[in-house]
Parts: sequence; C-alpha cells; structure tokens
Amino acid sequence: MSAYIVKRLGLAVLSIWGILTVVFFMTKLIPGDAARIAAGRTATAEQVAQARERLGLDLPVAEQYVRFLGKALTGDLGDSASTHQSVAGDLANTLPVTLQLVIVTMLITVAIAVPLGMVAASNRGRSADIAARTIFVLGGGVPVFWLAILLQWMLAANLGLFPVSGSNSFGMAPPTVTGANLVDSIIAGDPAAFADSLAHLLLPALALSAPFMSTVARNVRSNLIGAMETDYIGFAVAKGASPGRVLSHHAMRATFGSTLTIIGMQLGWMMGAALLVESVFALPGLGVYLTTAVGNQDTFAVLGCVLVIGVVFTVAGLVVDLIQMTLDPRVRASHLTGAS
Repeated sequence: MSAYIVKRLGLAVLSIWGILTVVFFMTKLIPGDAARIAAGRTATAEQVAQARERLGLDLPVAEQYVRFLGKALTGDLGDSASTHQSVAGDLANTLPVTLQLVIVTMLITVAIAVPLGMVAASNRGRSADIAARTIFVLGGGVPVFWLAILLQWMLAANLGLFPVSGSNSFGMAPPTVTGANLVDSIIAGDPAAFADSLAHLLLPALALSAPFMSTVARNVRSNLIGAMETDYIGFAVAKGASPGRVLSHHAMRATFGSTLTIIGMQLGWMMGAALLVESVFALPGLGVYLTTAVGNQDTFAVLGCVLVIGVVFTVAGLVVDLIQMTLDPRVRASHLTGAS
C-alpha cells in the first residue's frame, strides 16, 4: 500500500510539473509583449527594456524555463499588471472565495443528486424515474452562465429571495482572517454575518451545481441499478432485508467508490465553471480576477489562475484516489495485486 501511495504522489508531482511546463510555454505563445504590458501602456522604449531585463525575458528560453520553475516552486508567479501586486498574493486573496463557493456547491450537489439518483433507481421505468431522468437531461444541458443569469433575474431581482450580487451586505462583512466569509464569520462568532454570507452564496452555488448534480445523479442511478442485479443483493433480499435497507445500506455501498471518483473529478471542473458564475454574481474570487486580467492582457495573472486550477484538479484527484483505496477493500486489493 505504501508503494502505491509513493507512486501516486510521484505521478501527482509529475502532473504539476507538466502543468508548470504548459503554463510557461503558454507565455511564449500568447500574443503581445509581456515586457510592455508589465511596463505599462505609456512606457518608453527604455522602460520596456528595463522591464524585459527585470523579468528575465532577454535570457535564452531554456534559462527562462529553469528560472520560471524555480520561482514557481517558491511561490513567485510574477507581478500583476492590473493590480501591481504579486500574482501569488492576489491569488491568496481570491482563491478562498472560489474554494468556498466550490465547497458549498459540492455539498448542495451531493445532498440533492444522491437522493434523486436513489429515487430514480428504486422506481426504474416508472413515472418518478422518468421525471428524474428528465431533470438530469435538463440540468446537464443548461449552460452554467445562462442559468446563473436566469436565476439572478428571477429569484433575486424579481422575487427578492436572494441578494442580487456581491459577497456581503453593506456593513455585514466579518473581519478577514481566511478570506472565506463563512469561515471568517464563524471565527468572529457572528451568526448574522454567517447568515448574510450564506444568503449571498446560495444562489451562485445553486446555479453552479446544476450540471454537476445531473452527472452525479445519473451515476448513482446507473450504479444502483447494476448493484441491485448482483447476487449479494439477492442474498440480502432472501434474508428478509427491507427494500429501503437493501437500497441504502447494501446497494449504495457498492456505488460509493464510483460516486466518489466522479465527485473528485468534478472538483477541478467546478473550479473552472465557478469563474463564470463569480463574474455574473460579482463575487471577488478567481472569476472576477481572471476577467480583469484578460481584459488588461495581464499575462502573469491569467497564467497564475490557470496554474492554480490545474494544481487543484491534480490534488483533488490524488486525495480521492487515496480515500477510495483506504475505504474500499476491493480497490486496495487491486492496487496491492498490481504492485506485486
């Protein structure tokens, strides 16, 4: 087991190195002069040359690559032309907002998708199953940004059930500790700020969860149907287990590994989709930061966001694999057999 963990950690390190390499060469393919962007639109030729030397852009590409890897490993991602601050510092301020949205979205997705998939599987071929599958198709086919705008218009602007935009009402923001308002309000012991932060977060999370909810629910349904046809489920029924217990205790355990894998894979995709939702609801996360960076041709900021999303995707996959191997004896046995 330890050999597999070491191997998996090594693959994760290689994946992150690959992401860093792709990010570096993207800086060479993106149109525009990074030195001029860093120096400013009104910079003189001498100032641009100074910026080029300061950024190391006058060095051979191979040397630039080695320096880029060294700086990235120490957390130095360059300076943003938009904020004139370090990209790493900007990401440290905006990433908690995005992670908070993703975590709340994932909780909503699991809370709704798993029961919905169970209902569809236990009523296979009946009206409840048809209705659930219709919801799956609709949820999976709606563009996230369009759904976000629609929900914002209907539930926030017209009905007033949620705040229209932002992360807190005026005067309700908790003192910043982690950058995630929900966590900061708990640290501050302020339930009013927590409720206000959650109200601002629920609508973006609902909009973001729609396509992922559909995927998880379909996965739960198909795996439960397959599990219900296995011999050990038949044995449990023969012993007198109730249909509800068979479904929730026996069949669901068989679907856990696959569902966990799907959820882990979705975490990275959710990070990317969250950028669109944040822009619609004006949440001060990676989405607004990336939108501003693209508009200003802020190369280092854009690539910093790409790098963060790639690393989160890789780490999420690693964590899910390790959890699945720990909790599922079949997966653990297969890896041990493969290692031997």
